[in-house]
Amino acid sequence: MGIRFSLIFIIFTLVYAVLLANFYHLQLNRGDYFMVRAEAHRRLAFDLEPERGNIFFTDKNKASVPVAVKKYYPLIFAVPKNIVNINETASILAKVLNIEEKKILSRISNKKDPYEIILRKASLEQAQEIQKLNLKGIGISQEPYRFYPNERLASHLLGFVSENSGRYGIESFYNHILKGEPGVILGEKIVPPKKGEDIYLTIDRNIQAAAEKILGDAVAKHKAESGMIIVMNPKNGEILAMSFLPNFDPNNFGELEVKNFLNPAVQSVYEPGSVLKPITMAIGIETGKITPYTEFVDKGYVTLNNRTIRNWDFRAYGKTDMSKIIEKSINTGIVFVAQQIGKSVFYDYLKNFGLNKKTGIDLPGEVTGNLRTLRDGRDINLATASFGQGIAVTPIRLLTAINVIANNGLMVKPHLLAGNQECLGRVISEETSRQVTEMMIAKVDEIRSAQISGYSVAGKTGTAQIPDFQKGGYTDELIHTFVGFAPAYNPRFIALIRMDKGKGPIFASQTIMPAFRELAQFILNYYEVSPDRL
Repeated sequence: MGIRFSLIFIIFTLVYAVLLANFYHLQLNRGDYFMVRAEAHRRLAFDLEPERGNIFFTDKNKASVPVAVKKYYPLIFAVPKNIVNINETASILAKVLNIEEKKILSRISNKKDPYEIILRKASLEQAQEIQKLNLKGIGISQEPYRFYPNERLASHLLGFVSENSGRYGIESFYNHILKGEPGVILGEKIVPPKKGEDIYLTIDRNIQAAAEKILGDAVAKHKAESGMIIVMNPKNGEILAMSFLPNFDPNNFGELEVKNFLNPAVQSVYEPGSVLKPITMAIGIETGKITPYTEFVDKGYVTLNNRTIRNWDFRAYGKTDMSKIIEKSINTGIVFVAQQIGKSVFYDYLKNFGLNKKTGIDLPGEVTGNLRTLRDGRDINLATASFGQGIAVTPIRLLTAINVIANNGLMVKPHLLAGNQECLGRVISEETSRQVTEMMIAKVDEIRSAQISGYSVAGKTGTAQIPDFQKGGYTDELIHTFVGFAPAYNPRFIALIRMDKGKGPIFASQTIMPAFRELAQFILNYYEVSPDRL
């Protein structure tokens, strides 16, 4: 037993000694070889990453416009063992690359380090300067990155790429299509990566650019905190433009907070205000509870559950009919319509318009609206909901709901991927749609700031107070919204414009209706739409 144990011990000792000697040989005598091999493996792993698919916008001629592509940026690196004077090299690099000298020293001081990255995405000027200096042990290579040639244009819509994965916007929603498949090493065989697919969006580059310019001018003029424009094809739900201010440059997103990347069109809700009145009117006509000629007597106010609702202009219109309610935006009149409809029917129809559902648009993080106040059965909540207070919707859902009126009673699904159109069915009749459209035309005709010579334009404003979530009630800050479409009876586009917390005029007719007019004129001219009025 003792001899056998000794023999086993000797064998294991010899094996261990051989392994230790081999390890010593590999580390000390062939260290350079394996360091080079390790760097080769690093580069090979990089080469196994798939090329990301590109993203394209379009124009009216169906020409593709690249908006998210691959671009090579200079990479400055060091091979520390080849650096002659570490301190001098660090000092020079610090000045050229605008990096703290001590940070560079920490990267290049280890002579056993075969490869150290000094700066990624260096500027062309920095790379040229490094090349001129010809510093020993310092090199320049190229690395591909996601590049957005239009910089801030449609930034919330597009999102960006970080760590080879799409973040926010289209980059996130379609990441599974864009990212491709990485290559793999199977023994001695290398399976190359598979490039991601290119995707083509419904966004029209020219309409998007015009929308952002118009929005920027309006926000600056009225010193607003933020603004938004969404433009959609009423017939098939194609999103033609989606702009939000303030925006960001997806090429340089690193120092911004997450809140800057969220898309308020789909990821936030608000009380829309009077812009919802056409939907209430459509429900009243569709259910047969009223007609455009139904009359009521307006006293200028209505009191329900010990709360009094007044008209926005504090006027009493006396005896009037339904056709004037949208034109004059009479609060008491739309409350009368809701009362004729009844709580449960009104609530059910709002759900038919989708106000409690997501639209299903191909963007990440879409949230649902809030109709909870209508479930408690209080008369005051029915009344305020009829003109867009006490309930909340996303801007994209509001646009899609009002588009039912623009699209002869049919609801379409808003979408960004070309060829992805879907009709979701009929919500109201064509006749109801036509009658409410006439009321919305009368509204625009009354306000010169939205009229366009030769064209019928249908639309509705909304001026909503922002709720005070700490003290209850509402603040003095306002959100202005306008939704309109043209030509009214066969619209080429529908657009929502919203501006938050502007300074100066308190009504949307004075702030964003002029912006809508400018946008509408551009789109009608761009598409060469024939006038429909003499």
